[in-house]
Amino acid sequence: MKASVTYRHRGHYSMSHLPNRNEKEILIAFHGYGQLAEYFLKKFEPLFREDRLVVVPEATNYAYQQGFSGRVGAIWMTSHERESAIENNNHYLNEILESVLIKYKQKPVVKVIGFSQGAATASRWVSQLSFKVDTLVLWSGGFAHDLDVSRAAQNLKDTKVVVVLGDSDPMITSESIQKQNEFIASLPFEVERLEFKGGHDINLPLLKSIFV
Repeated sequence: MKASVTYRHRGHYSMSHLPNRNEKEILIAFHGYGQLAEYFLKKFEPLFREDRLVVVPEATNYAYQQGFSGRVGAIWMTSHERESAIENNNHYLNEILESVLIKYKQKPVVKVIGFSQGAATASRWVSQLSFKVDTLVLWSGGFAHDLDVSRAAQNLKDTKVVVVLGDSDPMITSESIQKQNEFIASLPFEVERLEFKGGHDINLPLLKSIFV
């Protein structure tokens, strides 16, 4: 017989600076498979401003990237107990957002970017929030294939949604693109699509043009 238990868990995240509570914008960035928050945050350094707080949550599942020692990476989820992982991720990310937003007299605009595996996690998370985010960017990835279309439609109808892909990304297949196109076609709102010359990585000029 299989059982489960709910317990307290400590998660970690990195920030561009200590919040001054005068920020006009909070950018939440989701790293990809096998990455760590503190290193992924460095990719966003050109976007750092006093009035913009960049927050990078770190996935709570860890594994050695090769063998049984050496570099460690964080993983949002696997196929094992995936429903529990999705629920845990959403609770964890909700807690991060709540802890960051506390003490703001005027709530800042919230923008979200998800990279690779983090794109699916980001799309699931924003679709269950109780308020709307200003911008959702899915980079080198896309919407979670099992996303509730009606719920996503309701929560994202007033959100700027952008999908960004590299033209030589070895991780993106024609099959995955077709599935994403079919899913996007079912959404009752516009999804902007952007492409850059490159592979499975963040293109800085394009990133800066999106988050002016």
